[in-house]
Amino acid sequence: MTADADPQEEPPRKGSKIPLFLGMFLAILGGGGGYFAVQSGLLFGDAEKVESDHSADTHTPAKPTVSFVAIDPLVISLPSSGGREHLRFAAQLEVPPDYVDEVEAIKPRIVDVLNGYLRAVELAELEDPTALVRLRSQMLRRVQVVAGKGRVGDLLIMEFVLS
Repeated sequence: MTADADPQEEPPRKGSKIPLFLGMFLAILGGGGGYFAVQSGLLFGDAEKVESDHSADTHTPAKPTVSFVAIDPLVISLPSSGGREHLRFAAQLEVPPDYVDEVEAIKPRIVDVLNGYLRAVELAELEDPTALVRLRSQMLRRVQVVAGKGRVGDLLIMEFVLS
């Protein structure tokens, strides 16, 4: 046999892994740099907004835009059907700070409107779990009419118990 006839086959050479590691390193470095640039406002950010965010941290917090006026709890007598005899209701009114004194002054009138409305509502309507949203909106509308435009922003129900 000749040397040409029996060539020794060489196994294929494996490529170097350096380009793979270099590519992964550059990808991680680019991702981290991009994240930092976006978060710090260098990319797609407003420089004035970034400066105002840092300056807002040193100032005192702003005055709240709403105040709450508590309505005294109401106990409404219900017709004695179904074992339910009373409704206990408590609420708070969301009021702009400028109108707190005015709303406090007419609180007896607000209580009267709420008391009259809750006495007129049917017991079946009070027991319906989905009716609370509708009742709340009806009471809020009545309170807004009594208090005047822009005086009451919302009515928050704190207690609504049938016993």
